[in-house]
Amino acid sequence: MARDPVLTFTDRGIYCPAGDFFVDPWRPVDRALITHGHADHARPDHRRYMATPAAAPVMRFRLGDIAIDTLPYGETRRIGGADVSFHPAGHVPGSAQIRIEVAGEVWVVSGDYKIEPDGLCEPFEPVRCHAFITECTFGLPVFSWAPQAQVMAEIDGWWRACAAEGNTAVIGAYALGKAQRILANVDTSIGPILTHGAIENTNEVLRAQGIALPDTIRVTPEMDPKDHPGALVIATPSALGTPWMRRFGPVSTGFASGWMRLRGVRRRRAADRGFVLSDHVDWDGVNSAIAETGAERVFVTHGYTSIFRRWLEDQGYDARIVETEFTGESLDDPDPQQETAQ
Repeated sequence: MARDPVLTFTDRGIYCPAGDFFVDPWRPVDRALITHGHADHARPDHRRYMATPAAAPVMRFRLGDIAIDTLPYGETRRIGGADVSFHPAGHVPGSAQIRIEVAGEVWVVSGDYKIEPDGLCEPFEPVRCHAFITECTFGLPVFSWAPQAQVMAEIDGWWRACAAEGNTAVIGAYALGKAQRILANVDTSIGPILTHGAIENTNEVLRAQGIALPDTIRVTPEMDPKDHPGALVIATPSALGTPWMRRFGPVSTGFASGWMRLRGVRRRRAADRGFVLSDHVDWDGVNSAIAETGAERVFVTHGYTSIFRRWLEDQGYDARIVETEFTGESLDDPDPQQETAQ
């Protein structure tokens, strides 16, 4: 006799009937377990939230006075008829895969993840399961990431060249995750680092919870960039090419994204330099992560779902597509409400 599935897929989100909760729902629900704080996964208006202790502060910053319970990595909580635990996803600080076990059947919702340690967030840990729900934002062989150290050396070289030429280096990066990853890994001896207000707000939240980040200077309307020669400016992607940039005088613009692997994308963003840097797993990474779970069933969410599903079926998996409202990595900020901080 076939068992009922541990998780079902509804118009409100991924639902666990045994525990009567949702994972990263996109419509208001009573209880929401959240993988991480990006706006496509942590939505407003749920009655109760659960996340890791490291994810909770940025969620409170974004969503206000929410009722949130925290569960540290590796600890198990019984919710109704389900045993739940959170495990590092390596995506952004506090990000988690959520393991759900019902009557011996284990399903894992990965959220967003990457497998290369970045020196900022908790490294990805594979979780054994029967069914694995995975993103495939970059689910094509063309998406192959160089080692982080190589990409950071490219950013450092560009920054040094800009400083030598009297230009300000301005790089676009997500306010949560990518910006701090760059900040934590570039050579801070090259010059001062200035940050867009939305990014500095997130920096302050992360510093307050004990995450070490180099010193930064918030960009304000009163700031005179001439007081900070040779600076690197970390900006939100949507700030590039706007009047906000005029204060810096002659600039060279860069953009950090996995989409920089594709020809023409940098041109569309009107950036001088494109750096292939993503907080999402690449082609080899997503395949190795799936293999390490030992799962026989794989559900693919956002990204190249049709192509990736066919690939998985050819490899012998029972693969299915799940329609969600997750967006993965876009060329714009995932959280427009953070754009208000200038």
